[in-house]
This record gives sequence, C-alpha cells and structure tokens, in this order.
Amino acid sequence: MSEILVVDDEPALLRTLRINLSARQYAVRTAASGGEALDRAAHTAPDAVLLDLGLPDLDGMEVIRGLRSRSAVPIIVLSGRSGAADKVGALDAGADDYLTKPFLMEELLARLRAVLRRPPGGGPAPAAPVIGDHTVDLAATTVTGPGGPVRLTPIEWRILTLLLANPGRLVPGRQILREVWGPAQEGRGNYLRVYLAGLRRKLERDPGRPRHLITEPGIGYRYEP
Repeated sequence: MSEILVVDDEPALLRTLRINLSARQYAVRTAASGGEALDRAAHTAPDAVLLDLGLPDLDGMEVIRGLRSRSAVPIIVLSGRSGAADKVGALDAGADDYLTKPFLMEELLARLRAVLRRPPGGGPAPAAPVIGDHTVDLAATTVTGPGGPVRLTPIEWRILTLLLANPGRLVPGRQILREVWGPAQEGRGNYLRVYLAGLRRKLERDPGRPRHLITEPGIGYRYEP
C-alpha cells in the first residue's frame, strides 16, 4: 500500500482527498502547513506528496526544496496559481507534476499512478520502453515497429532519451531545450513543438491524440509508459 502525504490548509479539500485516496487503497497522511509537512515527511517517508503552494507558514516552493534536499519522493503540486511562471518555478524547484485547482479527481489519480510507477530516485528508463506499437532499444539506439525499423534523427533521439529517462514525470520544456540545444536556446519552444510532432507521427498510433508523448501546454512534456 503506497503512502501519500497530502499538504493543504483547506480542510474540505483535505477531507475530499483523504476519502478518494483511501477508497483506492492508499494510506493517507495529511498536513495543514509547510512545517508540519516537512516534519511528517522526515519521519514517515511517504511514497508521494500532494502539495498546495499557498500554505500559511512556508511558501510551497520552500517546501519543495526542503523535500528535495532529503529525498527523491515524487511531488505533485495542487495549486490555484495558474500562471506559467508558477508552474515552471515549481518544476524547476523539484516538483514532478503540477495541477491547477479546481482539478478532476480522475486526472489527479492518473498522474499519481504515473509518478508512483517511476523508478525510485528517478532511475533509468525501462530496458525496452514501448510507444504505441514501437519498441525502443536505448542501448542499440533502434526503434522497431510493425513495419520494421524506424529512423530517428540525432535530435529526436536526444529528446526521446531524456523523456524516457523520466517515465511518468513532467520534464520542463526549458530543461529539454537546455540539455539538447544549450542554455542559449531555452526560449525556443517552437523547436520542441516541431520535433515532438515528428516523434508522434513516427511512433504514436494516433499522433493527434498521443498516448505516450504528452504535452503540458506552456510547461513541458512527459513520457507515459
């Protein structure tokens, strides 16, 4: 049974999350402040944290950094802050995902399952990850589908490898741009849109409704196993 730490100062939301998570066989602990959250995390080592940014004592960004300084526990931010700068800031601070309030419970549960599938400590991707009908062999740098081998460009390989190394985790677009093209290109989001569209055409069963290579508009991309 996975243990989830829910951090929010809204009693009604805490109660709703506790009921829904418990009904799906998660063990739930709650905290209503940043200090309480850090204390609980230090003593109970949760499997994932659902974190509000607007806490009464500490800003959620401080809580993310505090959690990250001691563990790689998956963190999903649940916040009323909807600006792209807030989302990117939380991801850069170490959060794994970001949902804006109000959110759909089923979407939250799906994202929670995704981060819990991630190897502990952000380990390597599976030896043979699958995208649609295609199997990716990272060691051999080959992709094989029903019609045989699929050719990827060097840039496509670098983007795909980065996403596959973080299964279920949202990777900020700026991080991909920085690691693939260099720091000077962090603002060139159009580069990523073009290359991701190309990867989906080659690998997804339905490129218009991708199942594995997911875009979070204005934030980044994720590989869903």
